[in-house]
Amino acid sequence: MFGFKRKPPYHIGLALSGGGARGFAHAGALKALAEVGIKPDIVAGVSAGSVAAVLYSSGFKPEDIVDLFKQQSFKQLCELTTPTSGLMRMEGFCKLLRENIVYSNLEDLPIPTVVGVTDFDRGKPVAFSTGDIVTAVSASCSLPIVFKPVEINGTRYVDGGVLHNLPAWAIRKQCRVLIGVNCSPLTSGPTNQNNLIGVALRSYELMAKTNCANDLMMCDIAVHTDAIARYQVFNLKEIEKVYKSGYLETMRTLISLGFRPRKRSIYMR
Repeated sequence: MFGFKRKPPYHIGLALSGGGARGFAHAGALKALAEVGIKPDIVAGVSAGSVAAVLYSSGFKPEDIVDLFKQQSFKQLCELTTPTSGLMRMEGFCKLLRENIVYSNLEDLPIPTVVGVTDFDRGKPVAFSTGDIVTAVSASCSLPIVFKPVEINGTRYVDGGVLHNLPAWAIRKQCRVLIGVNCSPLTSGPTNQNNLIGVALRSYELMAKTNCANDLMMCDIAVHTDAIARYQVFNLKEIEKVYKSGYLETMRTLISLGFRPRKRSIYMR
């Protein structure tokens, strides 16, 4: 009546982008945020970002997220299937999450968590904040062509990065301060496009570069992890390096804004 605006329910929000194995930069970002005393009150993630989000919200420390996947290979998590609407299935990936996350539904997580997906049938972004965790995350990770769309209640969903690779839009109105971490820089120079997966990945990179722009502008603090562009999207062998790079890029951004770590990390020496 008097034009007063209702305060957002959360103080600090964190939006994590997609990026495949580059998503381990998010674990490094979470470590850097913790070291300067920042703890998000709500987290949103897309694709690899949704994996980091649900693991973090379920109680995993940043280094534990890396350790969980460090002994895994891509072949253990995903396997080729009869190519109909997707080349691979992620049975191993889903099993790994179910065996390690002690919560079943998104609404059960101690930290409110949103998973961004794309409604493949209606062509619109959707934000899940309730429902089965693993189903929502697998839908958010289902890169078209590479993986089959995930059906939920009769609707097919694919990778949230198709329309919004950074889910700032999903929680911007719910938090007073929004931090965005983009771990999907565009690989420059010649790329391997001689196979179907290579073409799909390059197409995804180009989409992500374009559709991240508006969401990054919604953020009060935006972290760019350009240094990880040299790491392959499906390569789990260098996740320690990706983790360290994500930490360093985030810490540099935070220090430039006046934040100071409570202790000196081994990565800063």
